[in-house]
Amino acid sequence: MGTQNPSAPPRAQSVADGNPTRSRHARHGSGGGGGGGGVIHENTRHTTRFAVIGNHLTQHEELSLLAIGLGCHIQSVPGGTNVDIKSLTARFQEGPTRIAAALRELEAHGYLRRERVRTPSGRIVTRTYSCNQPVRHAQPHRPTPAERPAPPKRPRALPPVPKPLVQPSPALLQQATDLLSTLRRHDPRLLLSACDTAHLAPGVAAWLQHEVTPTAVRHALTTDLPDTPLRRPAAFLAHRLTAQLPPPPPLRTPTTPPPVRHPLRTCDTCDRAFRAPEAEIHCRDCRTAADGAATGTPPEPRPAHTR
Repeated sequence: MGTQNPSAPPRAQSVADGNPTRSRHARHGSGGGGGGGGVIHENTRHTTRFAVIGNHLTQHEELSLLAIGLGCHIQSVPGGTNVDIKSLTARFQEGPTRIAAALRELEAHGYLRRERVRTPSGRIVTRTYSCNQPVRHAQPHRPTPAERPAPPKRPRALPPVPKPLVQPSPALLQQATDLLSTLRRHDPRLLLSACDTAHLAPGVAAWLQHEVTPTAVRHALTTDLPDTPLRRPAAFLAHRLTAQLPPPPPLRTPTTPPPVRHPLRTCDTCDRAFRAPEAEIHCRDCRTAADGAATGTPPEPRPAHTR
């Protein structure tokens, strides 16, 4: 049991044995295929000119590689170093557009915070804060479309109502409004708001102009209601006002007024009774005879009559 495996290779001398600042090799993973294709770290302990950067930045799952590298650079420079777009563009090969995009990424995830302040001299400057632990200043969680509350739905417009034959008078509209306000007494489901009542009143006025009595209008709107709940009673009433509108009344042709019947009076010439206005004192025959005498025309024979 104490025999060693003769086929095992002799132990290689560690690099750390000759250099105490160098750690032993660390193998992470086998590359997925068992062939040792993964990265092998040869780490040396830093004693000067180094920065402590968290893996939450170097291995960030949402930041781009440029943003991660730029974030590491900003955390490594001394305080007071200019890290604006112009300075970073002069330092690196990437252009200002990519640099600006990377800075926005870092700012969105809380690694950078930029504030515009006014100096004692009155000049406006931008101060950049680098956060190596972006907990407090991290961007709040943005809800996904599924998490966002649905916007309130706008109420659908009510169906149109019949138009009155002529512009209704204020008294007729008030009568229609009063009729609508009493419908809830027949069925509590027909409780209407002031806005709904104003929309339906012209339709009721149209029925009244069609010579439908208020009682008949109320009966048409409140009978044979469905048993199901009325979610929009105003829309239901608007439909009934339109669908059950009776035909307009027939047009009345103006009639010829009866002829004026003057009272009887007696002719001053022949003492015969005749009908004429009060200004006439002679009958028609006497007036004709007087006109003929003035013009030389013999009068026509007077027909016999009895008094």
